[in-house]
Order: sequence, then C-alpha cells, then structure tokens
Amino acid sequence: MKTSTRYAHLKKPSRAPPSRVFGPVWMFLYILIIISFGKVFLMTRAHQISFLIVLPFLLNLIFNIIFSPIQFRLKNNLLAAIDVLLVLGTLIWATIVIFPHIHRIAYLQIPYLIWVGIATTLQLTITYMNRE
Repeated sequence: MKTSTRYAHLKKPSRAPPSRVFGPVWMFLYILIIISFGKVFLMTRAHQISFLIVLPFLLNLIFNIIFSPIQFRLKNNLLAAIDVLLVLGTLIWATIVIFPHIHRIAYLQIPYLIWVGIATTLQLTITYMNRE
C-alpha cells in the first residue's frame, strides 16, 4: 500500500489537517530550520556557543528525519508517536537553551513549535485510534 493510501485509510480525528497541507507547511518550516539551525551550527563551529547548546538542535534533526520512515515505511504508529514526542521535547529544549544567546533564533522556532505541537497531538490521537 502506498504511503498516501495508508495514511488516508488510518482512523484520524476530525480536526486532522488534509494531507495536501503537510507539504507546504513543512517546506516553510524547513526554510526556518535551515536558517536557525544553520546559524547555531556555525556559531558552535566558531566556538561562540558550546556543543551542549547545539546538542538539542542536532537531536531534533535526527528525530525529525526518522519520523517519516518510522511512520510510513515501518508503519509503526507507536514508534512514530514516541519519535514525535522526542521531536517536540528536543525542540522545546533547543528553544530554551538558545534563547539567552540569540533571541531571534528562539523566536524563529515558534512556527515550528506550533506545528510540532499539532503534529504531536495528531500522531498521539492516530496511534490511539488505530491501536490493535
């Protein structure tokens, strides 16, 4: 079953955004992620901030990247739910640790935080509704 077909057949809450919304939203968010995470990585490389500040950004990227393979290739809603919680947790951690150093980078995380909050509640609900 194709990814889009599988997602279409999952039980979802009525508040779930239509599939066509995900692409444009993620495109916008990836631009913000490239700008903000790139700045943080460059500052770390220049020894302007410590590795402990870049760590949650790095973990967030890893958890973000592995979500789709978990959800759509492994077809494992429970692991996807755990992963999206890790995405949200590392994003909150990253925003908190970067705020004292670069306020504008923390502010750039707000749309990402909002979307990941929506995605987290959606994934947790989908996981619950499709448990077997």
